[in-house]
Amino acid sequence: MKTKDNKNVIYWLFTGCFLIFIMVIVGGITRLTDSGLSISNYKLITGTIPPIGDLEWKEAFKLYQQHPEFKQYNSHFTISDFKSIYFWEWLHRLIGRVIGLVFFFPFMYFLITKQLKKSTIKKCIVLLCLGAFQGFLGWYMVKSGLVDMPDVSHFRLAAHLTAAFLTFAATLWVALDLIFTEKKVVNTKYRNLIIGTYIALLIQIIYGAFIAGLKAGLLHNHWPLMNDGKFIHPSVYAYNSFLGNILENPSGIQFVHRIMAIVVVSLIVALWYKSKKLQLTSNQKKAVNALLILVCFQFCLGVFTLILYVPVWLGVMHQVGAFFLLTAMTFMLHRFSK
Repeated sequence: MKTKDNKNVIYWLFTGCFLIFIMVIVGGITRLTDSGLSISNYKLITGTIPPIGDLEWKEAFKLYQQHPEFKQYNSHFTISDFKSIYFWEWLHRLIGRVIGLVFFFPFMYFLITKQLKKSTIKKCIVLLCLGAFQGFLGWYMVKSGLVDMPDVSHFRLAAHLTAAFLTFAATLWVALDLIFTEKKVVNTKYRNLIIGTYIALLIQIIYGAFIAGLKAGLLHNHWPLMNDGKFIHPSVYAYNSFLGNILENPSGIQFVHRIMAIVVVSLIVALWYKSKKLQLTSNQKKAVNALLILVCFQFCLGVFTLILYVPVWLGVMHQVGAFFLLTAMTFMLHRFSK
């Protein structure tokens, strides 16, 4: 009988983390290439296999032609064009299915063979629920772009992307619990600063999703000032309400994203500076230093993504940078928790 919470369990959790990471990359490509509405229906089992042969491709294309994206944006598309966007959405959904299988069946095996502690079982059930909820949010997001408007709701996109990031962070946290059985609080104030920075980073990730959903990255492609050499362009406050400007106005949302980038960088620099006065373990020092390097890299990626008018490869890199930053932030919070 193998010991409970053994290395195989840790490898399984890290495999899940890796697959979520791949899914986020493919999801970014899907979004940036406007491929997310190419598959107009959802078939859990049969949808695993893409169309085979000319007849099936014609049927899939005919279904796509019935929806707003084709009618308003892509009426010039040929089947060849359709195939190119279909691939990314199909691959994105396929990876989602693989993640579900990779999480569920090994979990059942570890459960039956009694290789999990009760506390780990509870945590893994939460992970499974998060994964299922993430799949639901994906369907719910796509549904919003198939009715009247040829674009998905930026709120639903943000929920879908944020859920993916949080599912990854939770999976990583459970794996870290099994690797590091003893944790240490350096001091409460410092830990609270880490939590505040984590929340700020999540808000920034949400606004990044808003940017993507509204294509707000294609506006004000200058740095550090916006168009016309203004720090706050008049379009930022063009809506009548404050909430409308920060939640629905593309210019306002981009402005918030710009400001939050500075806030996140400042908070992480503060974490690094304050850490110099603390007695840290080797892992804690590595976490703080890695976080500082990653946030500087991510900030530069964001600026270049904006001023270069959001090329696909750079947009994907920026999303990957956010993923790595959240990874480092999660590791750091874990290392400074009880």
